[in-house]
Amino acid sequence: MLRETMARLSPLFPPRNVWIVTNTHQASAAKREMRGVPESHVLAEPAGCNTAAAIGLAAIHLVHEHGDALMAVLPSDSYIADSARYRSLVRAALELARAPGNLVVLGIPPSRPEIGYGYIERGNIASRPRGVPAYAVRRFTEKPALPLARKYVSSGKYLWNAGMFFWRASTFLENLARFLPATHDALRELAKSIGTPRYESALRRIYPPLENISVDYAVMEPATRARGASRVFVIPAKVGWSDIGSWAAVYELLAAKHGANVSAGASFALDANGNYFWSPKKFVAAIGVRDLVLVETDDALLLCSRDRSQDVGKIVKWLEEKGIHRLL
Repeated sequence: MLRETMARLSPLFPPRNVWIVTNTHQASAAKREMRGVPESHVLAEPAGCNTAAAIGLAAIHLVHEHGDALMAVLPSDSYIADSARYRSLVRAALELARAPGNLVVLGIPPSRPEIGYGYIERGNIASRPRGVPAYAVRRFTEKPALPLARKYVSSGKYLWNAGMFFWRASTFLENLARFLPATHDALRELAKSIGTPRYESALRRIYPPLENISVDYAVMEPATRARGASRVFVIPAKVGWSDIGSWAAVYELLAAKHGANVSAGASFALDANGNYFWSPKKFVAAIGVRDLVLVETDDALLLCSRDRSQDVGKIVKWLEEKGIHRLL
């Protein structure tokens, strides 16, 4: 998916302008996968500190090498069905983000009341970069409960936050200084060692204590609450997006049509629809069930409704608390 992300964007960005933030365990693999990307552009976090710190780390390196660069912050785990349309929206987002102070995000029109994603409430059309409508953002809401998610989707005013952001490096760092000053100051100190033999030791010393917080909570939400005219914009992006981050997302990607059953192995369904079965070794017979997820491994069995598949994380947390590490 990392390679696909880069290939999808290759008409826009040459490899020399690509930067990757990953962890120390995956840095070597990322360097092997990303041909043409300078090895120095693979930034390895010594500890995971969430997206605010990760984006800040990239920003200080961009400023060091390119000055006030225009940034596109893009997760590598996104599936995009319509790459051409996606690139046209990225171009529009970059044009809008070129103005200092602007924060731009792509928003995905929701296909279901998903509780595992953040939501963006859009206001009125505020700009039309390259003829594409961009809306003022009223607020961000992280992972609402199911009744609220249903209300959001039915209103038609909310978009999923897919974590695709656009801004100048200076704009992001200014907002980081405003809303997360301790992290900003620490990264500014780290920036002094970039390109010197002191960098690696400074990174190991300065980076791990940074606040573990997402860019949504740290920057985007407070930016929409700041006084004055909003400088936060959302561009709707109907591009066949999925982060493949839940079994429900896997089902949507693989289902040939709405209500179809999807199975990894042999199965038979009687008066059953909308189900996802992952049981490659055993035959699955389903009778009278709807919108279920069944996942079988050698040592465990998961059974849940598709609209609760994001709650698998709660099971993982329970297993960690109980010390049942063999299932993790």
